[in-house]
Amino acid sequence: MKNLVSTSWLQKNLDNVRIFDASWHLPSTNRSAFDEFKMAHIKNSIFFDIDKNSNLDSSLPHMLPKKDDWEKILSKFGIKNSDHVVIYDNSDVISSCRVWYTFLYFNHDSNLVSVLDGGLKKWLKEKKEITKDIKIFKNSSYLAEEKKSLVLDKNQITDNIKNKSFDLIDARGKQRFLGLQPEARKQLKSGNIKGSKNLPYTELINAKDHTFKKKEELMSIFKKNNVDPSKKIAFTCGSGITACVLGLTYSIIGGRKPVVYDGSWAEYGIK
Repeated sequence: MKNLVSTSWLQKNLDNVRIFDASWHLPSTNRSAFDEFKMAHIKNSIFFDIDKNSNLDSSLPHMLPKKDDWEKILSKFGIKNSDHVVIYDNSDVISSCRVWYTFLYFNHDSNLVSVLDGGLKKWLKEKKEITKDIKIFKNSSYLAEEKKSLVLDKNQITDNIKNKSFDLIDARGKQRFLGLQPEARKQLKSGNIKGSKNLPYTELINAKDHTFKKKEELMSIFKKNNVDPSKKIAFTCGSGITACVLGLTYSIIGGRKPVVYDGSWAEYGIK
């Protein structure tokens, strides 16, 4: 699995891959990811709206889209099944990982979907080329296949509290996990899913350049937080975004595709 590509690699391969800007910001930031995209983005990139390109029939935020809708979304963007897709973001929650996971869920070749390590922040810091030009691509006929074993629903989470068939790892910050910090969504209570473990996604990222830490260090962080990647595990968070940061880390460590509780606390924590 080619989970990560470097900024230097992407700079050399701008015309050989398809590029998505998957920036997504917490509502509390009052930032518009699309407005920021229009002002500056990497050449040839397309803006991927995580909220709009989701299951719009669900009352929960940015749930996985339906298979037919995913095929239409990618066909509209001109993506082919044979394309190598690189996803980046300019987000504090590394939202590109969510789109990476969505590609895996719909069975895009795992060697042909990657996250830009360090994202747009690192790209800009290195003064690499950006543009305001928005490129239009011809429609394609993308075909998807759902890998339903990669996603969990609330019933499976509830059953696991009793039968403990897998470890559930929560990517939220420690204060939120412990219920000491109120949730931004007012309909949610504070706390965590019984029996789950906490590994804040921020521990996996280098603060200096926003890249993922080296594999050996990531393994050490998992161990320190009592997370064994050789066991059957799944990931959760506030609404399914940062769970995918843990998921990508899990893939870096063990080369396996992650399992995510899609509804996460946005579903489980409803009062």
